[in-house]
Amino acid sequence: MVERNLDTTFMALADPTRRAMLVALSTGEKSIGELAAPHAMSFAGASKHVGVLVRAGLVRRRKIGRQQVCTLEATPLRDAEQWLRRWEGFWTDRLDALEAALKEKPQ
Repeated sequence: MVERNLDTTFMALADPTRRAMLVALSTGEKSIGELAAPHAMSFAGASKHVGVLVRAGLVRRRKIGRQQVCTLEATPLRDAEQWLRRWEGFWTDRLDALEAALKEKPQ
């Protein structure tokens, strides 16, 4: 189940517009119209992006009157970050080995 959640999270994060929407939501709740404005896109287009974020569990959407308000849900981001941290040690070791090999190489 975690792998499926990671797949959904990374798929949602693959789009720069959705990443920008998450950044906007990091400062507080926003309406779909507010999320659409910086991207010069229609409400329908923004709503589709928000739908992907909702399905990934990254955003919660609720209606207040006629407005749809979105809130960031960061838990899936934490899970993705934990998965990526597994690779940090791998790449650190590889880069340290490369640095050592370069230092040993005669000039």
